[in-house]
Amino acid sequence: MGWQAFWQAGLGLISCPRCPLCGSDQAPAALPGQLCQDCRWRLALPLGGLQGDAPLLWCGLARYGGELRRLVLAQRRRPQAAVLQALALELLRCCSTAIEASQLVPVPGWKRSGGNPLPLALATALVARHPGRLTLAADVLQRRRASVGQHHLDRQQRLENLSGAFVCSCPPCPSQRQSLWLVDDILTTGATAQAAAAALVSAGWQVDGLLCLARTASYAGL
Repeated sequence: MGWQAFWQAGLGLISCPRCPLCGSDQAPAALPGQLCQDCRWRLALPLGGLQGDAPLLWCGLARYGGELRRLVLAQRRRPQAAVLQALALELLRCCSTAIEASQLVPVPGWKRSGGNPLPLALATALVARHPGRLTLAADVLQRRRASVGQHHLDRQQRLENLSGAFVCSCPPCPSQRQSLWLVDDILTTGATAQAAAAALVSAGWQVDGLLCLARTASYAGL
């Protein structure tokens, strides 16, 4: 092999797009950092994602279960920017038109329990994937009080558990665009989203909906 061919082969290895989830070189070359088709299949990501309007307008990647569930839980423990940006890109394919020029508000966790870093990490990844067209408004919403774990609560118990749990710390200026999208990792009953939205609306913001990675089947009718 001549030096020119050797150099071209080496350059091809360096520039070859790799899937940020599995590391394979089968990721599409058009846009760096995309998931490969095999990973999309393993995560069971439907074309166009999932959308609904109850209890508020929402858009998510897929049903919560299987490989996607394992990935979401792993990212909760240790968020990885490259993986989250790949998931953010998949989410933007489903909803970029609807959320154009919006502000993203990650749903905050309770600090004393360590909280859940994924809503903020996902919102940050969405902004990074859509530069200049999305902004991060991480300080607009805060937790006012603690709430118990909700894994075994029904919808009404969740609503009661989260009633008054959030407070808006930054009302909009009169000249400020008032539309927001909440960002969370999992949508179950929607009680958390409703409580967060209520705090923002009472302060003068308009909440257009919620972006999430996954929607649980038990409440989604899937």
